Amino acid sequence: MIFFAYHLRDSHSIAEIVEGQSLRKGLLWDGKPAEICIDIKNNNADISLNVDGQDKDLQTQRIIELGNHMLGLQQNVEQFEEQYAAHPLIGPLIKRQQGLRIYQSSSSFEALIWAIIGQQISVTAAVAIRRRFIQAVGTQHSSGIWCFPSEQQVAAVDDEALRLAGLSTSKIAAIRTLCEAIASQHVDLSSSVDNDNVQEFSQQLMSLKGIGPWTVSYALLRGFNYLDGSLHGDVAVRRNLQTLLALEKQPTAKETEKWLDDFSPWRALVGAHLWRSQSSAGY
Repeated sequence: MIFFAYHLRDSHSIAEIVEGQSLRKGLLWDGKPAEICIDIKNNNADISLNVDGQDKDLQTQRIIELGNHMLGLQQNVEQFEEQYAAHPLIGPLIKRQQGLRIYQSSSSFEALIWAIIGQQISVTAAVAIRRRFIQAVGTQHSSGIWCFPSEQQVAAVDDEALRLAGLSTSKIAAIRTLCEAIASQHVDLSSSVDNDNVQEFSQQLMSLKGIGPWTVSYALLRGFNYLDGSLHGDVAVRRNLQTLLALEKQPTAKETEKWLDDFSPWRALVGAHLWRSQSSAGY
């Protein structure tokens, strides 16, 4: 299942552990180290949460909502598939990859940090840096699994620790600026994003040095369930579009953007189908 493949990108499994049809992932729950467990059997998901120092009074509905979010169950992919099932180009992709969803990071902050880390480097390099970043800044749950850090934890760590994790000076600056914007409430990551406010929200993020259109589109895709971000600058999208269209040369970002525009408001989901066409995990 692609959901598990997505969480298997890091073979070291320090923050996400996949065993059979179960995922264990470290995260912070109200500031405390926690481990969410998602066990999938017969198309049903059992979701549980183990929070250090908190044995009771867990809010069940919040846990269910987090699990639904991570599984991409809030996305109306059925409407997309029905609309484009007969399309001569992406129809066959949809048929082969029916039910494809965009699996989400456990938080919008995690999605943004992952997008910044992944700027202009390979997936393999990004995964290794992410691992070292989590170990440098995050905390461990009592089970031993590492929890992705909060913006407060990231803001408190020194630049040298981030450099040793493999982050460049420009990416450290972008992460610092993001944390400051969140702290000052210039950027509110708790708000939902839709077609009515996506322009304003995107502009807020892109006003931060080191955060551009690709970073915003990818973060919206992985952290906000927003399926209309245009990932025309993504190398994998352009490479796989070249294959789909049987082109001699890889299309430019501008050409890819123009092609994806016809699929609004589903451009990011089309991009995901292009990723999936040549990868078991996507980006």
